[in-house]
Amino acid sequence: MDVILLDKVANLGSLGDRVSVRSGYARNYLLPKGKATLATTANVTRFEARRAELEKVVRENLSGAEARKAGFEGFKLTITAKAGSEGKLFGSIGTSDIADAATAAGQKLARAEVRMPNGPLRTVGEHIVTVHLHTDVNIDLPLTIVAEE
Repeated sequence: MDVILLDKVANLGSLGDRVSVRSGYARNYLLPKGKATLATTANVTRFEARRAELEKVVRENLSGAEARKAGFEGFKLTITAKAGSEGKLFGSIGTSDIADAATAAGQKLARAEVRMPNGPLRTVGEHIVTVHLHTDVNIDLPLTIVAEE
C-alpha cells in the first residue's frame, strides 16, 4: 500500500516521502495516528498544498523537543525503593515509576517516552535510562536507585 508520510516515522522516512508499507501497518498505525495518508492523486495534490504548513508543525515539534532536552541537562533522578541486604529490589522499577518520579521532581515525562531495552531495573545503584522525546531527540538520563531505610 502506497502512503505519503505526514510526519517523520522512524525507520520509514520523513515528511513528504512516498513509501510502500504493508496494508495492516498503514490501516492500524499510520493512518489512525495521522502520520500518513493514502497516496491517491487527490491526496497528493492536497498534501502539496499543505506542505509548508506541515513542515512548520514538524519544525515546531522538533524545537519543542530540543527545548525539553535542554531542560534535562544536568538532571539526575533518584528513586527510593525497598531492597534486600544484597542490593536486589523487592519488585522492580519500570517505565511508569521513572516517569512518575521525574514528573514529581519537576521534569514532565510521559511513560511512553522512557525506553528500557533491557527491561525493568531490579538492583540498587546507578543506571542509565534512555528518554525518547522525538524521533531525532534521545537523552541518556542518569538514574540512582537507593535502598529504603
